[in-house]
Amino acid sequence: MIRVLIAEDMHMIRSALVALLTLEDDMEVVAELERGDTVVATALRVRPDVAVLDIDMPGLDGLTAAEHLHGKLPGCRTLVLTGLSQPGNLLRALKVHVQGFIVKDAPARTLTDGIRRIARGERVIDPDLVAAALETGSSPLTARETEVLRVAATGVPVTQIAIELSLSQATVRNYLSNAIGKVGARNRIDAIRISRDAGWL
Repeated sequence: MIRVLIAEDMHMIRSALVALLTLEDDMEVVAELERGDTVVATALRVRPDVAVLDIDMPGLDGLTAAEHLHGKLPGCRTLVLTGLSQPGNLLRALKVHVQGFIVKDAPARTLTDGIRRIARGERVIDPDLVAAALETGSSPLTARETEVLRVAATGVPVTQIAIELSLSQATVRNYLSNAIGKVGARNRIDAIRISRDAGWL
């Protein structure tokens, strides 16, 4: 029996996933979560074989939760099920030891087969996403530029970004200018859009 933990913040989707997996004779859903920051503690308690994680969750995003889960419970294999098909997310997922990456609009059979293959130790990655990731490449932004751009994406002014990241306003402007140049954007808003589409934020 494959023990499965599901973390998905949208109730209807989470319920549908549980209903789908409950129909499988060789799977048991041992936990249903709606927040990313509860994944590790719950996994340590229920000891799933496979964790199916959404990326966009409150508390902690699914990829960061997957990284923490690998550190605390390396025997639990992770499958990311997401509607965010940006290639950058796939690259980041691979870096944090995610074994599976499937988009939500894939057929249901893709998910159940994917869980079985991952439980056997295989990797399951959408081939179209792999091709797109190879074309896009990794993020050209440094960690600090990414952090500044991520805060800027919340709509706050430079003064607030500087306060939040403990930087001077001039330094924030330099990071933003570098980020705009590196992604080939026209301005800050364009840089945020380009980076989001590529999955770099």
